[in-house]
Amino acid sequence: MLGELFQSGASSLVMRCQWPDGTPAVLKLSPDRALLTRQVEMLRVFASSGRVPAVLSTDAQAGAMVLEEVLPGTEAEGLPATSLPQLWGELLAALHAVAPPAQWPWDLRGRCDEAFVRIGRRLSEPAIGARIDQAAWQRSIRRCETLLDTQATLVLLHGDLHLGNALDGGPSRGLVAIDPKACVGDPCFDAVDYVVAGAGHEGVEARCQLVATACGLDGDRLYAWSRVIAPMVAIAHLTYGGPEPVIDELLALTY
Repeated sequence: MLGELFQSGASSLVMRCQWPDGTPAVLKLSPDRALLTRQVEMLRVFASSGRVPAVLSTDAQAGAMVLEEVLPGTEAEGLPATSLPQLWGELLAALHAVAPPAQWPWDLRGRCDEAFVRIGRRLSEPAIGARIDQAAWQRSIRRCETLLDTQATLVLLHGDLHLGNALDGGPSRGLVAIDPKACVGDPCFDAVDYVVAGAGHEGVEARCQLVATACGLDGDRLYAWSRVIAPMVAIAHLTYGGPEPVIDELLALTY
């Protein structure tokens, strides 16, 4: 039985449904069958953590998969700010305890290279180029390369863990991560989007200290990662008319 449509991504359609036994579920459809197959693989590799939705069924040929619905399902951004650092730390501990499968084909370097190329094209747009120049972009690339070259601890990362990709699974389960882009790399990377979202609130630097402590991460590396992704997040805010104080704080991190 199909239900309401969720907000869907650029390459997928997501709607609420019900499994024959009454289990609340989510149907995800995508014309990109290879992408959907990768998503299923990534969810299954994290399944033992209990911190991703269970895959109930998949049909690669039809470009469809059915997942358990995470309940109550509130996005992390809507949860009390005081409890979120601990919840994030527990989520990261569970995800990062999953051993990377042998010869896992995706790593953080490739994830970052793809993002810099894809998002970097936006600098040619007048509204973006007027605020972020090539010099700032190249500084971020160099900072990223330095962090990648000095990774001492490698874990299986979610790879796209922002506040909209972590849902409240209830008090017994904690946060549940959706839509992983699983890759192997520096554990700080799975906390950096949460840190940078501190712009316009308590500030990126203050949030970095709080999150590093709660997640048991190297605060200096986490702050360095925030300076890497700050221009990417600034581009998103510039695109969708984000608050100027937030954009200014993010751009200041690029210097």
